Amino acid sequence: MNFLVRLLVTALAAMLSAYLLPGVTIRDFITALVLALVLAILNMLVKPILIILTLPATIFTLGLFLLVINAIIILLASKLVGGFSVDGFWWALIFSLVLTVVNSIMHSIAGKDNK
Repeated sequence: MNFLVRLLVTALAAMLSAYLLPGVTIRDFITALVLALVLAILNMLVKPILIILTLPATIFTLGLFLLVINAIIILLASKLVGGFSVDGFWWALIFSLVLTVVNSIMHSIAGKDNK
């Protein structure tokens, strides 16, 4: 159940982020739900591999290279999800930052687990 709530909050955050940024478009809420699911899968499967492969660059940049990895994940999601488009790398980087901030604000509003 917690996963479904997180998916819905991420979809809402993606819609709000796309509304704020002119270089990112999401067709409708169903596309945002699919995007949230694809991002969850990519973050679970692809992101750890990219982190391991780019570990020297991540250490050298004191972790800032993780922002580049997030942008790459967003660009990959834009190729996989129809109805979601990003105009380039810089828009993907900005979208990932705005999505993270909006997502964390919305999760704090939604409340925490009772565990």
